[in-house]
Parts: sequence; structure tokens; C-alpha cells
Amino acid sequence: MTSGKEIRLVVGVGNPGESHQNDRHNVGFWLVDGWASKNEASLSPSVRHSGISGKCPNGVSFLKPTTYMNLSGQSVASYANYYSIEAKNILVAHDDLDLSVGCVRLKYGGGHGGHNGLRSITQSLGSDAYYRVRIGIGRPESGRDVSSFVLGKPGAKERLIISSRIDDVLALSDEIMSGSFESAMNVLNRRDDN
Repeated sequence: MTSGKEIRLVVGVGNPGESHQNDRHNVGFWLVDGWASKNEASLSPSVRHSGISGKCPNGVSFLKPTTYMNLSGQSVASYANYYSIEAKNILVAHDDLDLSVGCVRLKYGGGHGGHNGLRSITQSLGSDAYYRVRIGIGRPESGRDVSSFVLGKPGAKERLIISSRIDDVLALSDEIMSGSFESAMNVLNRRDDN
């Protein structure tokens, strides 16, 4: 029996193209790549939905919008409307400046916190009632431009920390996709507190 809280679409937001693939702003893409691979979903370009998408054998879809971050919602809404997926069954993975490097938080609903990808998704879906995986990238040191920071590449140590935390999320992917969000949150939060 289903609870109605199952995740049917996992979205990673970022910017397309080789020049951006290692940017901090693309951690959502990194997570979706890992998640799709773990679930044997092969991702391919979707002109219809302005993204790169695929489905795993259990029917869960993965999507990386290729609209650039600020227009992510166009791709997400197109895909969700086409496959009749409600906002409450969507999970969006994104970078978060307000969390320290590698800190992960799971969240349902709420504002966009200044994140343009989330702002676009909320506007396009007409709802903020979707799940999020917030992946901390930290803030730049005082005086450094935020835009160049998020569009920059993390150092080797930072990348290792972020990759390790993405692995922690992937280890809980079955719980997350089945809607057991609170239990997954508790595990991730405990790991952050250690």
C-alpha cells in the first residue's frame, strides 16, 4: 500500500555544459547522477522537457534541467505536468550557501531562501510543497563575490566532503523515495552532529 508521500521525480538543479559541471552550484546534478546510476536509470536528453532525464525500473524519474539554474522551473513543470506528478511527490536537490560544506538537510516545503532555482520551480509549479535535499557548500569569505563563488569549483578537500555526504544520501535513497523522510532526516542530522 502506498502512503501518497512517495517520491516520483528526483530533480537536481544546476547549469548545463562542461564548463559548469564541477561548479558548487551543480551539486544537485552530482546527486542526481549518483542516484540515477544507483537505480540503473540511464539519463538522456529530453528536448520536450528541456532537460536530461530517465526512469529507473521502479518508475521513479530523474531530471536535470538544461535551462540554466534561473529557469529550472520550466523544465520541472513541463515534466511534472506531462507525467501528472504532483509537487508533493517531487524531490529537488540543490546547493545551499547557508549550510556548512557537506552539511545535508532534508526539508519539505517553505521558501526559496534566495535560491534562484527554487524560486523558478516554485513559480512554475505554483506551489512550494515539494521536498528538498539541501547540500551545504558554505559561504565565501567576506568580500568575495557570491556569484563567482557558487560558479567556482570547490577545492579537493571540499569536493571530497561533499561527495561523501552525497554518498550518505544515496545510502538512504530507498527510505527517502518511499516517503520515510523523517527517519532519513534523523540519520543525516546525526551524522552532521558528529
